[in-house]
Amino acid sequence: MSAQHQKLDIQEINELRKQAGKWLKEARDTAGLSQRELAAAVGIEYYTFISQLESGRGRVPADRYAAFAKALHIEPREFAITMMKYNDPITYNLVFGNQPAEKEPTTVERLEERLRRLEAMMK
Repeated sequence: MSAQHQKLDIQEINELRKQAGKWLKEARDTAGLSQRELAAAVGIEYYTFISQLESGRGRVPADRYAAFAKALHIEPREFAITMMKYNDPITYNLVFGNQPAEKEPTTVERLEERLRRLEAMMK
């Protein structure tokens, strides 16, 4: 496949950013953090930047991945891979292949994950 066929159009990019924002918001909610608290935890002066990320109008800066992962109680590798999936899907597919899409977690699975993260915070 040539490089031309691997380019994403602006609609695809915008949709991926919205999906990334939704994922980030769910991770923040699971961690029990407000936008202000997350901004403070990752060293961002303006909490409105978190709002922009969650609405798909921006990207988490790569130099802040570790801070976001720590604040959200997510393994840094998992966080970076997830960001790659949304921000650089061509590289993601080259590295991980065309793996089947992950199924959306059920409400019970989300609650179980939130409980695991809360328990980890209390240790």
